[in-house]
Amino acid sequence: MSPDFPRTLAIFCKVVDNYGDIGICWRLARQFHAEHGIAVTLWVDDLASFRRIWPQVDTAAELQNIDGVTVRHWAGQDGQFGPADIPDLVIEFFGVDIPPGYIEAMAQREPRPVWINYEGLSAEEWVEGCHRLPSMHPRLKLIKHFFFPGFNEKTGGLLRERGLVEDCARFQEDAAAMAAFLGRFGVREEEMAALKVSLFCYPHAPVSELFDVWAQGAMKVSCLVPEGVAREKVEAFIGARAQAGAAATRGALTVRVIPFMPQTDYDRLLWACDVNFVRGEDSWVRAQWAARPFVWHIYPQDENLHHVKLRAFLQKYAVGAQSLVDFSLRWNDAREGQMEGLWTSLQAELPGLTRRAREWEAQMLANGDLVSNLLDFARSLST
Repeated sequence: MSPDFPRTLAIFCKVVDNYGDIGICWRLARQFHAEHGIAVTLWVDDLASFRRIWPQVDTAAELQNIDGVTVRHWAGQDGQFGPADIPDLVIEFFGVDIPPGYIEAMAQREPRPVWINYEGLSAEEWVEGCHRLPSMHPRLKLIKHFFFPGFNEKTGGLLRERGLVEDCARFQEDAAAMAAFLGRFGVREEEMAALKVSLFCYPHAPVSELFDVWAQGAMKVSCLVPEGVAREKVEAFIGARAQAGAAATRGALTVRVIPFMPQTDYDRLLWACDVNFVRGEDSWVRAQWAARPFVWHIYPQDENLHHVKLRAFLQKYAVGAQSLVDFSLRWNDAREGQMEGLWTSLQAELPGLTRRAREWEAQMLANGDLVSNLLDFARSLST
């Protein structure tokens, strides 16, 4: 095993779920470079979505350097490539189709690169059997290996940069820092005593029903919604355009529209809130590292296959927390039920869910961090 392998690396990202795909790939790219000194090239097809989570992105640039990472606009499948263009390690994200000319050049390079298909995060048991499996190219002398993030030692673990958990703990222990951070978005001092909730979901989530329950409830709730999320339902509540800075209070509920923020600030939002509603994969993982109760809105799939994936995760995570299971299934349209009763039950279990979040964090830490695990695997293939 060569400790200085790889020196160069490429990640190919095609944006399907607006921010989750590029969110994960950008975290990967930054960590490979910052913590392991690897020269990283990130190929991404949607620079506009990228810019929303990292404002330094120039959406008109074909080639740019951001925080030491080379970012290339992946404009299509054409292009001429030679062996000298190919890095030591090539990662295709969620099985995207790398340009054919690039693959041909991979086969011509000596030594051939390690080729990894970075798969989606799932708690389903079949993942453990597929993690690290090889796949021969049908025509070229190339082998691709599958690498699955996951929740135990039989998978690649969760994406986590160095010092993340410690930074989160320090922030959460500093009430003044949290108040100052939330104050940037208009959260008043008296709102700090309310139940602080971040809301990030897909448009079909039953947001209006939940807003009604919160507004009519006995507990004050301060809900922070990034601009563009559940736009129509947020606008119906506040009675105005859902642009950053807009806010309204009805009954016990205050809804505030906040800017769509860089990843580093979004992490702090999750750390500062008492409950986080997250979606897709990137924010889902970050909610787990925030060690706070959270509700996951899973990316929808045909024939409701996503409900299987949701239940598999809840079976592992929501141990002894039936209220979270019931509410999560309702939030994802996987069961029926009155939102009021489901939320009331969940709210009553928040102290226990906070303890469970801490336990889960400790379990996930024991699996190591995904980038280090992936590099160890890639090095084992390079010998």
